[in-house]
Amino acid sequence: MTHVVSGKVVAITGASRGIGAAAAREFASLGAKVVLMARGREAIADLAGEIGTNALAVPCDVTRYWEVEAAYKAAVETFGSLDVVINNAGVIEPVARIENTDPGAWGQVIDINLKGTFNGARAALPYMAGRGGTIIGISSGAATNALEGWSHYCSSKAAALMLTRCLHKEMGDKGIRALGLSPGTVATQMQREIKASGVNPVSQLEWEDHIPPEWPAKALAWMCTSEADDHLGGDISLRDEGIRAKVGLI
Repeated sequence: MTHVVSGKVVAITGASRGIGAAAAREFASLGAKVVLMARGREAIADLAGEIGTNALAVPCDVTRYWEVEAAYKAAVETFGSLDVVINNAGVIEPVARIENTDPGAWGQVIDINLKGTFNGARAALPYMAGRGGTIIGISSGAATNALEGWSHYCSSKAAALMLTRCLHKEMGDKGIRALGLSPGTVATQMQREIKASGVNPVSQLEWEDHIPPEWPAKALAWMCTSEADDHLGGDISLRDEGIRAKVGLI
């Protein structure tokens, strides 16, 4: 059966590794054309080479609106449209208690995790207006749960969840599907950084406690289908056994 994303153009931020790279491979395997956006120029070039002619690598810093705009322009010039945006770019370093946090570093995390998500959504709207599209954010249990050392991450993810709700409220009737994926803990570089920090219970988890990045990648593809429409304007949790079953992970 042909997947709904076959032939669609999917832009993925933070595509150089982890969930972003896994999502790029998953969407490409389903017949989508993928636009790989990240600061890691060599990594996305290598991944585009692996995927082939259905991939376009565009070096991009999501905190700079004009760079996101330029990436989407290149996507449309190359593939003809922009149908799905996965706002995956996110960071957690430096993990630190509020009294020890460097204000500039704290603000940089907000810029990437929140402003980057806004930029990814806002720049897509002109291409999706009138023809529809799907905009997905990578959320977190941290959006609704305070964790020591993560004030920047928890705050940015809580704000990004509200951004998804606002996007749904304002653009839902114009054919824009806005929703978020809360994947739980995933075996990526971010978990290595969390482990090294030694702060809060998440850092005490073992590597085998985390799910592989291929799981959220499959969930993201499922979220592009009408089966996920009950969750528009909110988050889907991959910790939910029912969701895992629908995605086909059980």
